[in-house]
Amino acid sequence: MVKHYRPPGKKNEGNAARFITRSKAIKQLQVSLPLFRKVCILKGIFPREPKKKVKGNHHTYYHLKDVSYIQHEPLLERLREIRAYQHKVKKAEAKKNPDRATLLRQRSPAYKLDKIVLQRYPKFLDALRDLDDCLTMVHLFAALPAIEGCIEVKRIHNCRRLAHEWQAYISRTHRLRKVFVSVKGIYYQAEVKGQKVTWLAPHPLQQVVTDDDDFNIMLNFLEFYEALLAFANCHLYHSINVKYPPILDPRLEALAADHYALSRYFDANSRSSAWDSQYSSLSGSGKVESQQIGPLVDESELRLAQLQNQLSSNEPGALMHLVEDVPGEDEEDNDTRECKKLFKDMKFFLNREVYRDSLLFVIPAFGGIVSWQGDGAPFEEDDDSITHQIIDRPRQDGKICGREYVHPQWVYDCVNARIILPTGDYLVGRDPPPHLSPFVDNDSFETEGVINPAEAEAEAAREKRKKMKAHEKQHHHELIMELEGITDSSSILNIDNLSSDREEPDHDYEQVKEDNRIMSVIELSRQFRGIIEGMRVKTAVRNQIGKLMFGLIPL
Repeated sequence: MVKHYRPPGKKNEGNAARFITRSKAIKQLQVSLPLFRKVCILKGIFPREPKKKVKGNHHTYYHLKDVSYIQHEPLLERLREIRAYQHKVKKAEAKKNPDRATLLRQRSPAYKLDKIVLQRYPKFLDALRDLDDCLTMVHLFAALPAIEGCIEVKRIHNCRRLAHEWQAYISRTHRLRKVFVSVKGIYYQAEVKGQKVTWLAPHPLQQVVTDDDDFNIMLNFLEFYEALLAFANCHLYHSINVKYPPILDPRLEALAADHYALSRYFDANSRSSAWDSQYSSLSGSGKVESQQIGPLVDESELRLAQLQNQLSSNEPGALMHLVEDVPGEDEEDNDTRECKKLFKDMKFFLNREVYRDSLLFVIPAFGGIVSWQGDGAPFEEDDDSITHQIIDRPRQDGKICGREYVHPQWVYDCVNARIILPTGDYLVGRDPPPHLSPFVDNDSFETEGVINPAEAEAEAAREKRKKMKAHEKQHHHELIMELEGITDSSSILNIDNLSSDREEPDHDYEQVKEDNRIMSVIELSRQFRGIIEGMRVKTAVRNQIGKLMFGLIPL
């Protein structure tokens, strides 16, 4: 078969045909580098590492199919239009026409990322698997200060709102599983729809932003993560029959009581769903009388008054309860039922020096009721039903009888151990026990005075290893005795003596010498062992013959 002629230098096969450099991709798409990065981040396209880099190691390579996929993206054309529109605004400002520039800014075109989210995550479980980085990024920007010309205040408020909506759902459905306070921040792990979601929330400290930080790429990621988290929150809220987005009390939002406002919203929506189901069942029977419809109308008006923020914020403490047995909620598993009852019938009060947002999220997630010191709180400090007060510094005034004063670490350790720990080690003024990470080893959590099933298993495994070492040592000793021709039964080691818990002296040179001799014999090869065994047998036979010849052994 005759090969087709191909001019030299025109060969385009293998990696040269499958991969393209970033500069060529930008030239092919006719976009700038920042716009190319933004589109790749939104579409989820990342650089590739071919086995053979045709253009050299100093280039960034993309798959040719990915570049073709971007080329036919409608978002790319929309971004080009926005860029051309921004040139009009700059032209109006250059001509010193502020009215036209203001009018153009108000009519600036926008775009949505809903279709891109659905394209990247066709199933909701796919989105849950990719929520770790999303939640970490959103919680990070929710704690950052606004920077003029870089991070807008509106974006920070949006991140804070999305983070509180996610935490409210996790707390409402009792899906939180692990909490760990580290130097970097607070790690949380929740189980949603069978998927474990882990994220990191920064400490409530003043964040210092330097000039060296480049937020352009981070803001591109954040733009997509905001759309993804809003989509996830909407789906999760609808799964428990709660309307999204939530309508919150502006007075509670102004007082930074977003968690409490969201819990009230859950309470109002849960009651309204129950009333709607009751009304539909009554109207379906066809025998509804005016006397029965009257109370339903009054209840509907009450619900509207709640949603329109016409009720006072100091309602009974029962509003802090996230309503149970909501229609349409997923069936609870064993972990959810266990977490739901951990802080049951417990009432907490947080002092002002305690990190409030984290405890307001964790305590209700495990069935507790919580309040704080400040405006908008559901109950005050002098409430007699308070069982635990969380403090982080010694109190100057006297303590109230009938309640426990504990360190905030007690709450997190109880959550990780899934039991109510004794409060003696967590009193203010004492050094609390080490805060162990639940992500490393769940069986390493040991508490004094509490029976842990993992401790018994560890003790049994320790005894088993000790007996195995004793058997191994006895076997080695018997092997050396056999090689030396010693058959005295009194010299055989006892396993019980070997497995005892006696502490050997630190400088037992005789024992060290014996161990070295045993190991030197054991490390011999099989051939030398056979030679030694043959010599031992010949020596024993010669000794027997000598004793017979001299009459030492009777015939």
